[in-house]
Amino acid sequence: MPARPPRLKRRREFTRIAAHGQRVARPGVAVQVMTVGEAPLRVGFTATKKLGNAVIRNRAKRRLREAARLLLAERTTGHEIVLLGREGTLTRPFATLLGDMRGALKQAGVL
Repeated sequence: MPARPPRLKRRREFTRIAAHGQRVARPGVAVQVMTVGEAPLRVGFTATKKLGNAVIRNRAKRRLREAARLLLAERTTGHEIVLLGREGTLTRPFATLLGDMRGALKQAGVL
């Protein structure tokens, strides 16, 4: 079972990546990526209130966390990634969500 990647937790980290990083969107997920050289890979998860109440936002973030755990297990350095939940995060089949995330991460140069 792959380990979870280290997390981004502070608002300052999220806003820095939003301001200086690259953004790629797919129907199931939006990805913001910033290259950080040889620093360890870190991942943050967020969902806006536009998605719904706290239960729905947390469900979207749980799906994103699991997809990130599966896709980013082999990556260890070089990027900070923010995964943003979208309406499709909740409704798309998990295999399709994985495909969306894989495509967005490839386009951003992470995979």
